Order: sequence, then C-alpha cells, then structure tokens
Amino acid sequence: MTRTDGNGTILIADYDFGDVDIERAIIEGAGFQLIAEQCKIEDEVIEKGRDADGVLTQYVRIGSRAIDAFTRCRVIARYGTGVDIVDVDAATRRGIQVTNAPNEWCAEEVADHAIALWLAAARKICQYDRATRQGEWHWKTGRPIRRLRGRVFGLLSFGYIARLIAERAKGFGVEVWAHDPFLDEPEIRSRDVRPVSFDDLVEGADYLVIQSPLTPQTHHAFDRATLHRMKPTAILINTGRGPIVDDAAIYQALTEGWIAGAALDDLEEEPAKQRDWRPRNALLKLPNVVITPHAAYYSEEAMRTVRRIAAEEAVRVLTGQPPHSPVNDVTAGG
Repeated sequence: MTRTDGNGTILIADYDFGDVDIERAIIEGAGFQLIAEQCKIEDEVIEKGRDADGVLTQYVRIGSRAIDAFTRCRVIARYGTGVDIVDVDAATRRGIQVTNAPNEWCAEEVADHAIALWLAAARKICQYDRATRQGEWHWKTGRPIRRLRGRVFGLLSFGYIARLIAERAKGFGVEVWAHDPFLDEPEIRSRDVRPVSFDDLVEGADYLVIQSPLTPQTHHAFDRATLHRMKPTAILINTGRGPIVDDAAIYQALTEGWIAGAALDDLEEEPAKQRDWRPRNALLKLPNVVITPHAAYYSEEAMRTVRRIAAEEAVRVLTGQPPHSPVNDVTAGG
C-alpha cells in the first residue's frame, strides 16, 4: 500500500457486509483514504496493510507478524467484541491501540438466538421440519422430547449477554445455574441464578449454553473428557466461539449417545475465516445437531451499529482522541 497525501489511510482487511458505504462515509468524511480488501490470511494483511495508518478487521487474524510488519499503524479496530484474532500483546508492544465494540451492540440478538437454538434443539424443530417435508407427518419423529419446566439450564459465563439469556430462559420454568470464575457468587445469586463450579455445571445441566470468550483456557474446553461427563439427555448450545468445542469430540458424543443433542452457532473450523470453504464437516450430516453460520449477532440494526463503531473508533484514535472502547493500554507499549 502506497502512502497517500492527507490524513492517512485506513484498511478494511476483510468484511462480508456487501459494501463499505457506512465506513466510507465516516472515514473519508474525516479526511482519510479508505482501502477495502478481502484478506483471509496474515500474509495478505501484511501485503495490503503494511503502510496503513489504521486497520479494521472482521475475521482475518492480525497476528504478531503482521503487527511487526506495519510501518505506520496506530489503531486496529475489531468489528465485534472478541479480540482473539488480534495479538493484543504484540500491538501493545508496538504502541498500537486495539479497539472493539462493547457487548451491547448485539446483546439482544445473541440472547434471542441462544434461546432459539435451545428451543429448536430441545423441541426437535429442525428434525420435524425435515421429516415433514419428506412426507412424514407424525409426532413420533422427534421422540424423545422432554418437558422444559423444572430442568436445569446452565450458563458458562455470566456476563452481560448471559444475563439476558438467563432472563429469557426463566420464563420457561427452568432452574438457571451459572459458572463464571471472574464473578463473586453473591453477584450471581443476586440475579436469582445459582452459582456452581465448572464440574457441577457440566455434570448437572440438562441444557448448557456456552457464552464465554475464546481464550487459551477455554479453547477445547468441551473436549471428549468434558463431554463424557455430561448427562446423556443433555443438550449443548454454543453461542460463543466455535473452537471452545472440539468438533471431533462432539461428533463422537452425538453419534455415541454421550449427549442427546447440540445447537452450534459456529464450528471449530470457523468457515467465515476460510476462502472457498466447503461443507465437509461430519457434524453437518447429523440429525441431532442444529448449526447456524455464526449468525447469533446478526440483525440489520446490529450490523449498522458495529460497522459504525469500528470506523469511528479508528478515526477517533487517528485524530488524537481517546477511543470509547479500548482493549489495551498503549502507554504500556514500547
């Protein structure tokens, strides 16, 4: 990328919105040049963004190699809340500000989607739909289905979104449990939710919703050993990151009856981060799993909001203003 006259250049490393009109209005309106690319790997980020003053990223990883290759970058703005695709430590060392969007931009959508996935899996909605379209009209198609009221609804994490999920779930008469190592038990109890250990959550939940961030500690938290400890009637719902669940392990759990079902808003392979992805994952052929394409955050309103936040954060930093949602403290950098 060639340095331009004016305030500088901002690169959108990748996006799947169909256009960048929202970002363009904000970025060019502030006097910056906008370059929009579709990078899938870090080498492409380096090629396209070496001399950019700011970078926006949706899916592609901005790791230490890219960060060390940047010659002018002062801000990396993430479309979304999670920053597992950005090497924040490397950015901090280089004095590059990392920003994200606070949970609120899509909290209602994710909470709604989690409940929808839970009900679809528990009530065998997709299974009924497929059978009906093939000419089978019978309630026995979904057998067995168990009553929701009185069962244990578990949450891994109890942050802002998880609390919205809990509020919705209570209306179905379930007992809500939560495990969050970063919260004191009284804070969880104040929401009429039972705080439990991770072991108790895994072993006691009839329905378990993963709403935790992807970290080295949560990567493959649901592996064969964990899934084997769940109830054989349990249903696992993941509206967090795909790699929190080991795809091979949950395939075995679903085919061998360790658990009854699953509803996943992403796969470990994270198809959106790949070019020319093909549906070869064996999970896609199982009748007892519902899979959506990492769409829990989506609504038209949410997408407009997060695009605006990312663009405005990049402009804010590059014009000497403090970001509204900083991830790192650049004063700690070298």
